[in-house]
Amino acid sequence: MRVVIAEDDALLREGLALLLGGEGIEVVAAVANPVEFMAAVEEHLPDVAVVDVRMPPTHTDEGIKAAVAARRLHPSMTVLVLSAYVEQAFATELLAGGAAGVGYLLKERVGRVAEFLDVLHRVAKGGVAIDPEVVAQLFTRRIDPLERLTGREREVLGFMAEGLGNTAIAERMHVTEGAVHKHIRSIFGKLDLSPSDQVDRRVAAVLRYLEG
Repeated sequence: MRVVIAEDDALLREGLALLLGGEGIEVVAAVANPVEFMAAVEEHLPDVAVVDVRMPPTHTDEGIKAAVAARRLHPSMTVLVLSAYVEQAFATELLAGGAAGVGYLLKERVGRVAEFLDVLHRVAKGGVAIDPEVVAQLFTRRIDPLERLTGREREVLGFMAEGLGNTAIAERMHVTEGAVHKHIRSIFGKLDLSPSDQVDRRVAAVLRYLEG
């Protein structure tokens, strides 16, 4: 796996590079701003980009804009965005730009090394991983569009948004995989997601939830 890191905090940037290097992951570039990030993506064509949401010059949304732009240029590149806060608009913007192989993680999660690496590998394989805290806050804010779902189905959809597969969801909920499959089938039905749709229905369900 070849990774580009874009993070203006030098300590976190170098820490991430050391962490990934220690895990046998090749960090081909570690940069501090969006311009350097785009140049690094063009030069190295990495498998994964780890990008901070807020970077110079204004420290607002430069990172997310750069990530979306890089994905348009290189759709095969996966992106893991790091943020200090839950920023709903940025999460939905990134996902709407191409949902496969994207992740949105709070920076506090980086300190939990095993969890961070698990998310990174999940995203690198084309999965979608949303921080549990982001999922929890978005459920609180945007429950109306999903009012047809039962509480159990909302719980399953929350785990789906975190990028968990059926087996992991079953373990979290202490139920069988068959029960999880039934919940997911019901979610698809209630959200009008047909098997004939030319989309990944799991991703589409998560997007419906995020976008309301």
